[in-house]
Amino acid sequence: MLKTEQSKVDIPRNPGMPLELDYIKDIKVNRSAVERRAKTHPSRRSIKKQWQAAWLLKAITLIDLTTLAGDDTEERVKRLCRKAKQPVRKDLLEQFDLGDMRITTAAVCVYHNFVKTAVEELRGTGISIAAVSTGFPSGQISMENKIKQIKASVADGANEIDIVISRAKVLSADWHGLYEEISAFREACGEAHLKTILATGELGHFENVAKASMVAMMAGADFIKTSTGKESVNATLPVSLVMMRQIRAYYRMTGFKVGFKPARGIRSAKQTLAWLSLLKDELGDEWISPHLFRFGASSLLGDIERQLEHNLTGRYSASFRHAVS
Repeated sequence: MLKTEQSKVDIPRNPGMPLELDYIKDIKVNRSAVERRAKTHPSRRSIKKQWQAAWLLKAITLIDLTTLAGDDTEERVKRLCRKAKQPVRKDLLEQFDLGDMRITTAAVCVYHNFVKTAVEELRGTGISIAAVSTGFPSGQISMENKIKQIKASVADGANEIDIVISRAKVLSADWHGLYEEISAFREACGEAHLKTILATGELGHFENVAKASMVAMMAGADFIKTSTGKESVNATLPVSLVMMRQIRAYYRMTGFKVGFKPARGIRSAKQTLAWLSLLKDELGDEWISPHLFRFGASSLLGDIERQLEHNLTGRYSASFRHAVS
């Protein structure tokens, strides 16, 4: 189960499809059923201690290690990249008899200004460079400038672009406008993969989340992502369940697999296990791969490393011994 390198796999890229407005309008979500399923899931799908270390090591390979702060510097980004290349202390890996195994995070996610820095630091590692774009986090800039931002980051070397949608288009049920917007972003990305941030905490209710998820996939999104991390409510199990089920519906409709990324709100190793087991239940083992699933996190890695050490020693170490950067 443990994947240690970001090697290429044969997953056809989602080409999108024509917008089916009648299908979108007919999407319904049973809120009480979703919330009940999400609430009971962690207790029904607990991962036994002897398997936890393997699942947590796998989780590390699914992390988009992120810094999106106003006081980011080149040196901070360089430290983050070094952590992405060696996310777990070597002594811990050796105690798991994994000293020779190459374990990295899936990607590093930064603002456009730091894409070139990340490219230089990560050259030859296979770790992806993701750039947030289109007026992140609010999306309140002109369409012309959004396209320019995407193209600039791709030109600098980003191979993944995390875009934000215009939430107003969802709230006003302008599904055609949303489809056209995301389609234009997909075209601007070229070969870079498009990760579409829905900002679910600002969409009002589950049906809006479900419909926006489907429109984004019809428009050619390679991933759909819960949050920017700047909203008051970020990734939750119920909203993740809604999005996973739309991914499953799209796959059954088209045969193309779209990735999922819960972002922020997942801070502990225990939460990580809950998300991975839900993913396994809803979408299957194939989605437990950096090509189809990511955690958007900055502080999560430190807690996973603490839990791995606890698995070996029976004691929790101080968090400062597991700095992210």
